[in-house]
Amino acid sequence: MKAYISVSDKNGIEILAKKLVETGFEITATTNTVKYLSDFDIKAKESSAITGFSELLGGKVKSLHPDIFASILANLEERQKENIEGFDVVVVDLYPFEKYLDKDIDLETLISNIDIGGVALLRAAAKNYQNVIVISNKEDYNIDFENIDENQRQKLALKAFLKTSKYDYSIYNKFSSMFKEENSAKAFYFEKEKELRYGENPHQKAALYTYKNKLDYSILNGKELSYNNIQDSTYALEIAAEFYDVAATVIIKHTIPCAVALASNLELSFDKAMDADPISPFGGVFAFTKTIEAPLAKKLASMFLEVILAPDFTPEALEILKTKKNVRIIQIHTPLKELLNFNSEEIKITPFGVLIQQKDTKELDPKTFKVVTKKKPEQKEVEDMIFAFKVVKHVKSNAIVIAKDLRTLGIAGGQTNRVGAVEIALNRVCDSPKGAVLASDGFFPAIDNIQVAAQNRISAIIQPGGSIKDAEVIETCNKYEISMITTGIRHFNH
Repeated sequence: MKAYISVSDKNGIEILAKKLVETGFEITATTNTVKYLSDFDIKAKESSAITGFSELLGGKVKSLHPDIFASILANLEERQKENIEGFDVVVVDLYPFEKYLDKDIDLETLISNIDIGGVALLRAAAKNYQNVIVISNKEDYNIDFENIDENQRQKLALKAFLKTSKYDYSIYNKFSSMFKEENSAKAFYFEKEKELRYGENPHQKAALYTYKNKLDYSILNGKELSYNNIQDSTYALEIAAEFYDVAATVIIKHTIPCAVALASNLELSFDKAMDADPISPFGGVFAFTKTIEAPLAKKLASMFLEVILAPDFTPEALEILKTKKNVRIIQIHTPLKELLNFNSEEIKITPFGVLIQQKDTKELDPKTFKVVTKKKPEQKEVEDMIFAFKVVKHVKSNAIVIAKDLRTLGIAGGQTNRVGAVEIALNRVCDSPKGAVLASDGFFPAIDNIQVAAQNRISAIIQPGGSIKDAEVIETCNKYEISMITTGIRHFNH
């Protein structure tokens, strides 16, 4: 029995090699691997004994030879017919190109870390998996070579194909980014992290896959996050990230914000959010921007909710919250500020094809942010308008947010007409909307929106502007003495 070993990262390969020798394998390896194994008194034959030449180009060419690949690709019949001593095991890893993906590295270093021979060896061995055991990951170094079955061989082959495809994907994306080329092809790589119990409904299968950046978090209590929990938690954290530098509470239900509030401390922000909508948070997801302490934990423990997300918890708070065995308590280690630009793209698969767009990370721009009415808003109103506009960005279109004193009073989204969204948002206000501000994700196509706002004594409005009816809308605001700011930024969210 014969084994071929060619690895860039040699740590641990001595354990596998020793196991191979004890099982009766003769090892052939590349020069540096032979030297490494000799330090552990493990004998291995150099690949040059097969190829008949020393490694070329400073080690760039060492395995690319017909005799090596024939020994890997030949089946049993071909081995007998052509008198080939085939390899039964192939162990290969690849140059560490992927460790440079997130680094500003020079082109020469990148090119030198593109593996050629290793990829070819893995594909050849995986192609002939019925006759060759292919090992491409350290996690398989403990394999039982004497009792391997067909299913294990197939799994190892799939791992090898997956490794080479991911490797090619990484090279393509890195170089297309460096060369600033608008390509007709777009490559994405998703690696399954785990199966989920089900999707949005019990009859839908679902799984969680990793992609590029991954949130750093710990589940401190409760069950694993469900498909719906992950969706709601994502929305909650994205809104919380808008207010990363202040004490904020965000409550989400079915990917829709129930309430958002800012205050001088976290407990007060929670109280303000609950006052804004005391009904909808039942069974919701709660995100916080600061450390949760015991007084707030007691309030949370008295409620029925699904998930609590926060950067940290005091030991006393955690002890209180853990009395709710089923509540998912999630500590977010990734700084909230980083979440604002965490993922750069959004992907939707449709019957027409795959839609890919840049994520909406547009911030308010002083160059386009302007007061367009005769009445100028007070500083407090401006603060409320900025707050409301940051929230409305995360509400499904058509979206309206009513806010006052840095808390949402009424939120309406997913409506088919804007005046309907205005009416629904105002109807959801628990207290009087007098003196509150109104934020819209899109421009106002008619003055009926302003008339409804005026009837409810809204004092200021913030919206993108850009409608052919802008002049009439502004004139109507002037008529009712409502301040208006246009941002020049639309935040549609379908």
